[in-house]
This record gives sequence, structure tokens and C-alpha cells, in this order.
Amino acid sequence: MGNEYKENIAYYPIVGYNAPDFSIEAYFNDQIRKINSYDYRGSWLVVFFYPGDFTFVCPTELGDLAEKYPEIKKIGAEILAISTDSVYVHKAWHDFSPLVQKIKYPLLSDHNGDISRKYGVYSEEDGIAMRGTFIIDPDGILKAMEVTDASVGRSSEELIRKLEACKFTYEHGDQVCPANWKPKGETLKPGLDLVGKI
Repeated sequence: MGNEYKENIAYYPIVGYNAPDFSIEAYFNDQIRKINSYDYRGSWLVVFFYPGDFTFVCPTELGDLAEKYPEIKKIGAEILAISTDSVYVHKAWHDFSPLVQKIKYPLLSDHNGDISRKYGVYSEEDGIAMRGTFIIDPDGILKAMEVTDASVGRSSEELIRKLEACKFTYEHGDQVCPANWKPKGETLKPGLDLVGKI
């Protein structure tokens, strides 16, 4: 039965601790090149796992990110999109799909699932990565993560909101962002005077 309990033996990254580093091949700017996550230290990084090329929901997510990529870069962040497809499949997908041709960020190939396992999103049963989004700060610390079932697409608008909130609290350590916070919105300064008054 599909709902049977299965023991979870995966290891997951933990918010507030170092995000797992990796170095793998990617298809980027019509080339196959090596991408090292450590090279992104000093800037914000969004690691975006998705199940596979030539699927249904994935191109809508990656196309949505492509449209928002200039805005994400303006915040000071970069995107690394990762699936278990080979770099050659990434190239074929890019050449075939007008939507995917809009992508200006790297498509990484985790063909053996090592990186997906490190981030706790690998499905051993299906041999693919689930939908996982990880926001990593300039020091390499994991600040936020979201994992969803393969059938549920993500929102780039919510990703941007979280990214902006993470950046704000990184730069203003004495303040926190309440629910639905957006830039220029009111923040909170934690303290005993706020207890029971919110």
C-alpha cells in the first residue's frame, strides 16, 4: 500500500547550520561546466531541486523562476537548479522548450543523487529529487527550506518574500519579521516588553 510507514534513514540539513557544499557539472550558457557551491560564498544562494526535465510541473516552476531571476539577482541572490538528469538531457530540454530557453541560471546534474541525498530530498524509490528549495546566506548557513510533493508546484513570489526577509534579518540582527512581512513593512524587536502584547 502507498501509505505504509517507511523508516526514514535520510540525513537532513538543519536550518541555522552550514548547508552541504557540493561540486557537480551543470549546463549553463550553452556550455557544460563545473559548479562549486562554495564559490557562491559572499552572496545569497537559492538551491532549487526539482524532479526532472521533460515533465509537467517542473518547466512551469523553472520558467516562473526565470521571469523572476532579475528580481532575485537584484536582492543579491543566485539560483542553482538541480535535478537527477544528465547535463546532456538539460541541454536537449533547453534546446527543445521555449520556456526553458528563458533560463539564465545553471541547471545542475545530480545524476547519482548524492547532492539530493545530502539535502534530504532524494526519493530512493523513484530515483529523483523531490521539490526542495533552500535559502543559504552569504556565510553558507541554511536560513530557510521548503520541501513539497512532486505534484505541488512552488511560488517564486513566496520565495522572494522569504529571501527578502532572510536578508533583512541577516542585516538587522536585532529585528525579526512577522507573518507576511515584505520590505518596508513593520518589524519587531524581541524583548520582554512585547510578551503578551502581540
